[in-house]
Amino acid sequence: PEGPFGDHLGYYSLKHDFPLMKVHKVYHRKDAIWTFTVVGRPPQEDTSFGALIHEITGPVIPNEIPGLHEVNAVDAAGVHPLLLAIGSERYTPFSSEKKPQEILTIANHILGFGQMSLAKYLIIIAKEDNPNLDIHNIEEFFTHVLERVDWTRDLHFHTKTTIDTLDYSGTGLNSGSKVVIAAAGEKRRELNREIPGDLSLPDGFSNPKVVLPGILAISGPKYIDERTAKKDIDTFTNHQLEGFPLILLTDDSDFVAKTLNNFLWTTFTRSNPSHDIHGVDSFVENKHWGCRGSLIIDTRIKPHHSPPLIKDPAIEKRVDELGVKGKSLYGII
Repeated sequence: PEGPFGDHLGYYSLKHDFPLMKVHKVYHRKDAIWTFTVVGRPPQEDTSFGALIHEITGPVIPNEIPGLHEVNAVDAAGVHPLLLAIGSERYTPFSSEKKPQEILTIANHILGFGQMSLAKYLIIIAKEDNPNLDIHNIEEFFTHVLERVDWTRDLHFHTKTTIDTLDYSGTGLNSGSKVVIAAAGEKRRELNREIPGDLSLPDGFSNPKVVLPGILAISGPKYIDERTAKKDIDTFTNHQLEGFPLILLTDDSDFVAKTLNNFLWTTFTRSNPSHDIHGVDSFVENKHWGCRGSLIIDTRIKPHHSPPLIKDPAIEKRVDELGVKGKSLYGII
């Protein structure tokens, strides 16, 4: 079972000095007919395992990482590609300017802790800004972040590092990048919930759709290569997008905006932060990358991505027919 702390059964320790946990029983379906698990878009068989791991390990987190209250390895985003976190921000309570400080320390701890280190997008917020925020309410969490985030300051990249083996967005097996988005402080903007009537887009981009407050999906031409993508994205200088701090370039904006899970799946499984994050009026200052306008994530399918795992209706029908009375799988499925 996948979760923030690992996927091992048997004797398991969170730290070398932490009491060992002994597994007394392992349950499985009697006379199971499948000897393997298919890994594809959630929810899959391991979704329930992941929920159980979160429930078991949740109370342990504050003891293991000081200042960390909760994490949510988002199943709909493929678990490892997106990790949400809530931490304390207590370094300078006397300061009139609230900004990410302690939560950056916590983020570094997370990225060095067990399987949480596999997180590709780590988004962390300060508990003090909204003590009642539910980390499992994805829409509320993203709204909180986008109302406060400062794209000139709050993006922290780890380049040329390791990512999960099943993440095909990187440059090679286990090779890719990570980004920490740390947001703390007072609300700094209002988020658009409707598309401006006079919105104009660069040539080749069309069909803008609101995904969530402040998040806009836009259909673009088929991805060719990095050079072409950068050239296309550099044309995004439209200040009408200011109420949408997050822009998603997609193959199909209707699909992305249709459901929350579609947004999570396409955005965080199909992008490598160092290569696919861009921004309006971007800059590099003392090795720090940021942007003064909207953040743009290129979520289009790339040539090196693994093809999507799609069910074949004809095969499913043939298997279902084997389960009717008188057939070989009757009473089993």
